[in-house]
Amino acid sequence: MTVTAYKKHFKTELSDLYTESESAFLSSLFIHKIVGLDQFQQRKFSDQELLTDDEKQLINLIDELKTGKPYQQILGETEFYGMTFFVDENVLIPRPETEELVEFAIQEIKKLKRQDIKILDIGTGSGVIPLVLKKHFPAAQVSSVDFSEKALKTARKNADYHSMEVNFIHADYLNFELTESYDIIISNPPYIGIEEEIEIADSVKEFEPKMALFSPTSDALIFYRKISEDAKKHLNADGLLFLEINQKLGPETLELYQYFSDAQLLKDLSENDRFIFGRK
Repeated sequence: MTVTAYKKHFKTELSDLYTESESAFLSSLFIHKIVGLDQFQQRKFSDQELLTDDEKQLINLIDELKTGKPYQQILGETEFYGMTFFVDENVLIPRPETEELVEFAIQEIKKLKRQDIKILDIGTGSGVIPLVLKKHFPAAQVSSVDFSEKALKTARKNADYHSMEVNFIHADYLNFELTESYDIIISNPPYIGIEEEIEIADSVKEFEPKMALFSPTSDALIFYRKISEDAKKHLNADGLLFLEINQKLGPETLELYQYFSDAQLLKDLSENDRFIFGRK
């Protein structure tokens, strides 16, 4: 089977799951991962026969995709804000909206014009948020809390891969007492209401940790209430708050932070209520 033949086979086999452009992207991605040919080389050597072992691996990848398993988990890695991160079934696959949150946070933190900042990330998952912030603010002290020891194992693996130091804390945040104060609090906590589970794609529910997706109680704002209370005591004066939120609960979430000198509800690129930005 040639490179071109594989791409055609890929598109045909997965036509029920992916659009033509998605199939082209994924088949190219898999060929690069398994064979080592980048997009230019794939065009140049489009009639090149694949090695037998490579062909078997590439066919197996199609079979895995048919189960609905996210391609990032199949590859074991994903790209986020220009960095490569390991991902597995114990962590959420980072979404574009979270990249928007991080990009906005970087812009606002730069305005502080300080190096000695302390950052707290709540619900770290694979560690993408704290590690991107650590890359852009290497002098910052960054701490991250997560309830899942398995998720923290992946986060530590990513920190080691990027040779970065983050203080990862294994704790149930909802029952965890902070002992320090911070200049920045940032979080993308579980915010999907239990009643919304029916709306979530099976490929997400079946392969990504529900603990990281759904509120643990009937109160979808339970994490935001705790963050609000902690920010009163543990966010320094003029400190900044960045939150990713449930698009259906924008005004209700914003109401929790009205004691800030500045609290804003911001939309994502799809025009959904998606972020809270606060300045204490």
